[in-house]
Amino acid sequence: MPTIDQSTLDIVISICLGLGLSAACGFRVFVPLLGLSLAAMGGYVQPATGWEWVGSWPALACLATATVLEIAAYYIPWLDNALDSIATPAAVIAGTLATASVVTDLPPLWRWSLAAIAGGGIAGLIQAATVTLRGASTVTTGGLANFLVSTGELILSLITTLLAIVLPLIAAVLAVGIVVWGVVRLTSRKRTEPLSVKQAS
Repeated sequence: MPTIDQSTLDIVISICLGLGLSAACGFRVFVPLLGLSLAAMGGYVQPATGWEWVGSWPALACLATATVLEIAAYYIPWLDNALDSIATPAAVIAGTLATASVVTDLPPLWRWSLAAIAGGGIAGLIQAATVTLRGASTVTTGGLANFLVSTGELILSLITTLLAIVLPLIAAVLAVGIVVWGVVRLTSRKRTEPLSVKQAS
């Protein structure tokens, strides 16, 4: 019966960790990065070579400040929608960096390719789906339900970040499931838009 050596297992776990953190970046850009910093400082996560600074006090302070500001901004009426215009590219960048910072024992080309395609892609798709959901909430409720949307996104980001650090394999499966939900959400929106335009005309 074939067995998986420890180095291969470490690579798989680090990839799952990166994908889980990237998924969390799709909900909130800085929450998973802050979680990564705390986990690195506590010795629960070993950053990739060159990324050891993630577990430093200056990084923790900067990420904590950015996290608080981001969370607070999404509870300010209309500012949440304005933030969505920059949150999508920011989420892609954060997802890419999150994956690159934890994937170990891979050549730089493979690591960055994986980080950009898988990490950035997952974060971008999820963020795009949340933008769609917030837009629908704004149109249908005048923004009154955006508080609930923002709270749900924050909770999902926290849960996904925690799972990525504690149970990376499960977090990776969850990330794939969330991406499927995001794709379905975006696809259904594209299907309903032509109908809405036709009815309006």
